[in-house]
Parts: sequence; structure tokens; C-alpha cells
Amino acid sequence: MSIFLVGLIGIAVFFGLVMARMPIAYAMALVGFVGFSYLTSVPAAMDMLAKELYNTFTSYSLSVIVMFVWMGFLAFYSGIGTSLYVFAYKMIGHLPGGLAIATQAACAVFGAICGSNTATAATMAAIALPEMDKYHYDKSLSTASIAAGGVLGILIPPSVIFILYGTATEQSVGTLFMAGIIPGILLTVLNMGMIYILTWRNPSLGPAGSKATWSERIHSLRGGLGEALAVFVLSIGGLFAGWFTPTEAGAVGAGGILIISLLEKRLSWENLKKSLYDTTRTSAMIMLMLAGAVMFGRFMAISRVPFELANWVGSLPLPSFAIMGMILLIYLILGCFIDALALILLTIPIFFPVVVNTLGYDPIWFGVVVVLVVGMGVITPPVGMNVYIIKGIAPEIPLETIFKGVWPFLFTIVICLILLMVFPGIATFLPELIKG
Repeated sequence: MSIFLVGLIGIAVFFGLVMARMPIAYAMALVGFVGFSYLTSVPAAMDMLAKELYNTFTSYSLSVIVMFVWMGFLAFYSGIGTSLYVFAYKMIGHLPGGLAIATQAACAVFGAICGSNTATAATMAAIALPEMDKYHYDKSLSTASIAAGGVLGILIPPSVIFILYGTATEQSVGTLFMAGIIPGILLTVLNMGMIYILTWRNPSLGPAGSKATWSERIHSLRGGLGEALAVFVLSIGGLFAGWFTPTEAGAVGAGGILIISLLEKRLSWENLKKSLYDTTRTSAMIMLMLAGAVMFGRFMAISRVPFELANWVGSLPLPSFAIMGMILLIYLILGCFIDALALILLTIPIFFPVVVNTLGYDPIWFGVVVVLVVGMGVITPPVGMNVYIIKGIAPEIPLETIFKGVWPFLFTIVICLILLMVFPGIATFLPELIKG
């Protein structure tokens, strides 16, 4: 049996294990270990297993994940997300569909503090859904707008997905963060525009709220929100300016949010313990997935699947953008069945060499594109993680109602992707500007 065929069988077995509901981290590790053992030897695979587990869980550079994850959970449990929503509503809640539009703004800012699509969706669902119900918003629009807003949490820095992509591809996390800013703002504006168009055509979908005075708007910045935004600017701005490493930037952000929450008496002892517990659980899950992905990647490398795929792609009589479109379609299909973190770690060893070395695309640009496509996966059936989170918070709303409302927002992501394909400078402009 050829080593290439062994690699293809390994991929098929992996998908079989995932469909059998084995945790993805274990499935990647098991297939990687068995495949590596078959192609080399069991002692060599045991040595690789021990080294990769140790290197992953003791890596200083990966502690950036722990810091930014804790920063997000501190913001969640201290109620900063509520303050963000109130501020956004005071600013633009008087527009048609204003509450849903304000939700997009709040998701964008909370995502800038949090870095997680699930935490952003959960926080905004708990805060915004009751308010939109009060104003008789259409259930499909209100729930879908929150699910779509959660995607902003992985596009606007800091982003756990960018950290994983940078780790897997040896790209600068700070550069990836910079590259996500303009696309994140663009997608936020596109989502807002879609909501405005929908509610302008059918005002019953989202009635306008009352207009706040400037005094009320300024007052809504109190209670720690202004300070939290200042911490975010210091953390991410310091990273861009070269004052901090990514890990130090995460520590500054988490420490700043913690101090503000304690000074403002917004964080109880119980909620502090919950933030630490959730951070530990989430970080351990990500680390284990990273270790499994590295083992799977080692198996893929010696099976030569990525290299054979690159040679096959290079021989296709198609322009590079057509091949890129095929790869993005594969990402979209896989994203409907596989969790976002796992999808990044699984596919990068296969597609990254093809896109960067064979097709010649910029690796930073590709990172932004991948995050956008993965973002489509978290709101599409049957996985649709953001949708299930909202369903858990509002169990009385049928799943089909939420999924029905996400299609306009999938259209906005597609528009954003097309703009990135045609104008790659949208993602690369800021990194090149700062480097220059």
C-alpha cells in the first residue's frame, strides 16, 4: 500500500470517527498516532506523542491563548457586555431595526475584548434578546442577527482563531490581528446595512426605538465601560506598537479588565471562580486540540498528501482564483460539520502549502479569508455552533426559525469574501502600513 493511500485512508477514518461522535482532539491524535506508527514504527510514534503533548502544554507562546480567553470570560462575568449593548443602543437604537443594528456594534466591540464567537454570541443573546422581544422584533431577525454578530468575535482582534492559525503556520499573531481589523469593520457595516435594508422594506421586522439624548449616551460610558475600552486600546495598541509580545498583551488586557471589574465592584467572588474555571476548561480543550492537530499534521506530512495535492493543483488548467474558490468551497462544506477550531487545525497542514507555495497567495490574507469562511460554518446547519448557543438561551424559539434568518447574513459574508478576493489590500493594508 502506498504512503499516499495510507494518508487518504487516515483522512477517511478521521471523518468516520468524528461522525461517530468521538471528540475531535482525540480523533486527530488517534489517527495521527496510528498512521505515524504504520508508516514509521510504534517507538517513533510514542516518542512523537510524548514530545508533542509536552511541547504544546509547556509552550510559553501558547499562553497567549489562556490570557485572551480569560480576558473574554472576565468581560462576560463582570457584565461589561451589558454595558456595551446599552451604549450601542443609546447611539443607534433609534434607527429602523436599531436594536439589531446596535447588537452588531456591541458584538464588534465585545469581540474586540473577547476573541471568541461563542462567548460573543452567548453574551449578546442573553442581553439583547429580551430587549428585542420587548419591542416586538421578528424572532428570526433578532436571533439570526446575534448569531451573525458572534462571527465578529473571531475576526476582530484579539481572536483565538487567528492565534491558532498563526501558531500552525508560523505567522506573526500581531500581524494577523492587524489584518483582521478592516475586514472586521467591513463585515460589521455590511451586517448593519443588511439589517437596515430588511427593516426598511418591512418595518414590522424591527421597529425603531426611542432616540437617546447626548447626555444619556455619554452617561452610558460609565460603570467601567470606558475604562475597559481603554484597556483594549492599550493591550492591542501596545501589541501593534511593539511594546508587548502577544502573551504580554493578553496579560495586560486580562489584568486590566480584572482590576476594573474589582474596582467597579462588578465581579463577585463566585463569578471570578467561574471565569477561572471556564478559562481552564476552554484553554485545556484548545491545547489538546492543538496537540492532536500537530500529530495529525506529522502523519499528513510523511504520507505526502499535502505535497501530492499541491502537485495536482499546480497541474490543473485553471487560474489560481478558480482553484482558490474550490478550496474555499471545501472549507464552507466542512465548516457545516466540523467545529471552527478543529477545522483550522485539521485543514491548515493540507491547504496552507497549496495556497501559499503553489498558488502564491499572501499567508496573512489567507488567514483572514479562512476565518471568514469558518465564520460561515458557525451559523450554518447542521453544526451552526452560534445558532445552538442562542437556542440554549432561548429554548422556546425553534431552530428552523433561527436558521431561516441567517441567510441574509451569509450573503454579507460572501460579499466580504468577494471584496477580499478582488481587493486583497483590505486585509494587507494595515500590516504593510505599519511595517513600512
